[in-house]
Amino acid sequence: MGNIKTFKTKNKITARRLFAEIGRQFMLIIAAAVVITPIVYIILASFKTKTDYIRNQIGLPKPFVLDNYQALLKDGQLFLWFKNSTIVTVLSVIIAVVIAAIAAYAFSRINFAGREKIFNFIIALMIIPPIVMIIPLFVLATRAHLVNTYWSAIIIYTGLMLPFGIYLLRNFFVTIPESIIDSARIDGCGDWGIFIRIIIPLSRSALITLVVVSVLWVWNELLIALIFLQKDELTTLMVGLIQFQGRFRINQPVILAGVFASMVPMVIIYLIGQRFFVKGLTAGATKG
Repeated sequence: MGNIKTFKTKNKITARRLFAEIGRQFMLIIAAAVVITPIVYIILASFKTKTDYIRNQIGLPKPFVLDNYQALLKDGQLFLWFKNSTIVTVLSVIIAVVIAAIAAYAFSRINFAGREKIFNFIIALMIIPPIVMIIPLFVLATRAHLVNTYWSAIIIYTGLMLPFGIYLLRNFFVTIPESIIDSARIDGCGDWGIFIRIIIPLSRSALITLVVVSVLWVWNELLIALIFLQKDELTTLMVGLIQFQGRFRINQPVILAGVFASMVPMVIIYLIGQRFFVKGLTAGATKG
């Protein structure tokens, strides 16, 4: 009798686990469909003619054409927009990550007066929306003669990324065993030696996570680039697509071709760093 009850109990537990696993898989499929469907729609529409898009927005292209991408290359100055976005993104991310890493090391491994208060103040800056700082930033950039230069956007992007970068890296650095740091100090390493030879190599996942998040944000940012880079020769990709939409607002396939072109570099960067992304982001979010 006892064996029968035990058998039934085990079967119930197994059935619950099976249903739970099926439920998780089903939710993952729904989530994947929600993410993938718009991307597939953009890709298919970018290879359609305007007439085909109006008649058949969901189906496959009939015929399959490259005219939309040719229009981007000819009239949209796509290469110029890519160049400007690349310059601003690469310089902003490099400067922000370097400063954030140095500051995070100081907050995690160096004792100084007011360390926790300063760190908490920096973290509080993460909740301030960038839009509320646009007017004072524009006034400062104008007085410094930085408007319509790459450096106006680069400096602002760097400043906006620093609070999150310091928070993420500091919380990762404190997880590195103190025994490793003490061993390095016994061997004669100073703070710079520990930072460069130990902290940075052991924090690769957190650094790659910060780079990926920062690149995605700067690449897709619109407002700051629109306000501080007003010259046509400084137009970034997102601003260029908005302006291009104004001229080709009836021809949606051309706009979607531009959207797809802007997505490709970010997808490549994410795929390269994805195996470090979850580990680094989780460590930065849960350790303190």
